[in-house]
Amino acid sequence: QVQLVETGGGSVQAGESMTLSCLASRITASNYCMAWFRQAPGKEREAVAQRNLVGVTNYADSVKGRFTISRDIAKNILYLQMNSLRPEDTAMYYCAAGDPWTCTTKYWGQGTQVTVSS
Repeated sequence: QVQLVETGGGSVQAGESMTLSCLASRITASNYCMAWFRQAPGKEREAVAQRNLVGVTNYADSVKGRFTISRDIAKNILYLQMNSLRPEDTAMYYCAAGDPWTCTTKYWGQGTQVTVSS
């Protein structure tokens, strides 16, 4: 059974940084299009950052220049480095593994909560 387990969430003050990790099991993350999504209360789930099979990254406009998606191939871990956090970044963050060519999500993690206070 494929598992994506996110860790690293918590509560921080605005302006601080946080790194989320996603450990993949039963899949090799480097063979998938990997992404981070988030969902705030009352809002739809949105894509935050994506890294495709050849290493091209895409970011939501709201996080460009502040968030960085990266991976550790040896550890099979996906990261999301989040700097200059804002209260509007407060959400449940989900790791996702998608089709290597279309990036259509196939697997989801259970999510980790990020709360940013002003």
